[in-house]
Amino acid sequence: MATVSQCFGATSAAISVSSNSRKLHLPSRRSLPGRKTSFFVVRSDSGAKSGPNSRARRADQLITNAVATKADSAAASTASKPGHELLLFEALREGLEEEMARDPTVCVMGEDVGHYGGSYKVTKGLADKYGDLRVLDTPIAENSFTGMGIGAAMTGLRPIIEGMNMGFLLLAFNQISNNCGMLHYTSGGQFKIPVVIRGPGGVGRQLGAEHSQRLESYFQSIPGIQMVACSTPYNAKGLMKAAIRSDNPVILFEHVLLYNLKERIPDEEYVCSLEEAEMVRPGEHVTILTYSRMRYHVMQAAKTLVNKGYDPEVIDIRSLKPFDLHTIGNSVKKTHRVLIVEECMRTGGIGASLTAAITENFHDYLDAPIICLSSQDVPTPYAATLEEVTVVQPAQIVTAVEQLCQ
Repeated sequence: MATVSQCFGATSAAISVSSNSRKLHLPSRRSLPGRKTSFFVVRSDSGAKSGPNSRARRADQLITNAVATKADSAAASTASKPGHELLLFEALREGLEEEMARDPTVCVMGEDVGHYGGSYKVTKGLADKYGDLRVLDTPIAENSFTGMGIGAAMTGLRPIIEGMNMGFLLLAFNQISNNCGMLHYTSGGQFKIPVVIRGPGGVGRQLGAEHSQRLESYFQSIPGIQMVACSTPYNAKGLMKAAIRSDNPVILFEHVLLYNLKERIPDEEYVCSLEEAEMVRPGEHVTILTYSRMRYHVMQAAKTLVNKGYDPEVIDIRSLKPFDLHTIGNSVKKTHRVLIVEECMRTGGIGASLTAAITENFHDYLDAPIICLSSQDVPTPYAATLEEVTVVQPAQIVTAVEQLCQ
């Protein structure tokens, strides 16, 4: 899963790039204007308590076709909606390009991000449009160019740093933890560091037997950093734009298996909230909390659960740190049962932290213990059949919901 990590930055420098010399001109730090960013979060009241009244087993087999919401007719009308269709990686590029056009302090650096266009073509065409100084190819040295980006952010720039692979960012863990996440505090608020770190990631055979979902738990432990995970082209673009504009460190996780996911998104500009979960499917019987690729495994399972008489409520938490406990809490108060589905490792993962947060804040509303389905605490196998054993599958989700609602 790839990342965007954007550090505290309230200041921005005015940049001018000459089309001929491509020189970067910066004013002194004393002359940098202030910048303020705010987010609008919509919240709703909790619903009434209810439970499953009908559990007819009309279909025992798992339904794996389509990813449907509560109203299946909504998917059929997608083609008639206004907007334009983009793949997820194209939505990331569009969001990035819009922000570079809007704000001259936004720049990109990383391995092969320039004229090659990035490993997954997220930065394709940006070097030709904005020049080699705003889209800078770097050597294969994650700790070096991550540190360089953080230093650039301290001067008022908003760098976007791409590690070619999410797992490679461990080589820059010191820079991300001790510098990106801490400098705002250790400097007494003198420095704000609006830097973005991103790069593709996945599990098993997708990226050479790496299990980069482990990095979710690693980065979650860093003070002063926000974490979000995109799962659709719509929220990929919206979260990318929000991460770039944010004055806090933000890590945006992408998943390599979702890059070719297509969706129609609005033509007009929009920005998603970095701290708000998404209600994917309203329901009454059980709250299923998930994010990233597991959203689609959950929705496959939801088709089967509906045919079995269950009405699951599915929430894409999106914000991995901090959790949107308002949306989550309202759902728990309504369903009284919680299932967490993630691709992160079980020990010390996102699900473990989410379980602790729900237990601490909403224990009195639970009618059953929280169940957490996570990847196994083993190196993800390269073989496809073995990988499926270590990663949560839709059939396991169906079984877990049946156990919760007994």
